[in-house]
Amino acid sequence: MKIAKALATLLLGATALASLTSLAAHADDKVYKIGVTAGPHAQVMEQVKKLAEKEGLKIQVIEFSDYVQPNAALAAGDLDANSYQHQPYLDDQVKSRGYKLVSVATTVNFPMGLYSKKVKSVAELAHGATIGVPNDPTNGGRGLLLLEKQGLIKIKPGVGLKATPLDIAENPKKLKFKELDAAQLPRTLGDLDAATINTNYALPAGLNPTKDAIAMEAAKGPYANVIVVQEKNKDAAWVHKLIKVYHSAEIKKFIDTEFKGSVLTTW
Repeated sequence: MKIAKALATLLLGATALASLTSLAAHADDKVYKIGVTAGPHAQVMEQVKKLAEKEGLKIQVIEFSDYVQPNAALAAGDLDANSYQHQPYLDDQVKSRGYKLVSVATTVNFPMGLYSKKVKSVAELAHGATIGVPNDPTNGGRGLLLLEKQGLIKIKPGVGLKATPLDIAENPKKLKFKELDAAQLPRTLGDLDAATINTNYALPAGLNPTKDAIAMEAAKGPYANVIVVQEKNKDAAWVHKLIKVYHSAEIKKFIDTEFKGSVLTTW
């Protein structure tokens, strides 16, 4: 009788272990959806996807054409993470939209450039020239700060990244400003005298900041891009695995080789 009970116990234990193993295998089979913008973010994440699969982490890379939808999709649970924005932009989105999203790691930095198809230097910009800037709160301010660094304008004290054309205190050349969606700026560059363009949109349009920009941000700044997840997932095992793969030597080498200094790693 005791032997029979012992065998039954062992059998139950084995069954439970098999069930747990099955559940674990099922969990490992989940495909994590990561939102990116087209261009460098997508290219890098495709490399991360290949390496992650070797580590048992399955990723589906989903491309977006604007800055708004990836956060909305993540907040709604349609994505598991996104990788496309810098911290100031995320902070603004969390504050204005109430998203419960957090950054878990930095990724790359894209120095913003000032581009033109009509002039070859900042000094050549004519009186009354029209300058395109991104229309989102942080990148618009970022573009104006780049123009201020070039001595073209002066922004009211204390405004910082949230600057808009209304915050310009001095504009000696009487420059005009056209606020457009960041993704549209490369396509409309020919209709403008110049435009401040994010590198992740400049590169796919054939614009290299180190060669084509008539002015560019300094390499170091507050605009490091981040991996973002829902607040409840910030300590999840798959998140740590994703960060480990992204911050690997293989990914750093790919970025350095592929983008030749126009995209900078932050780790």
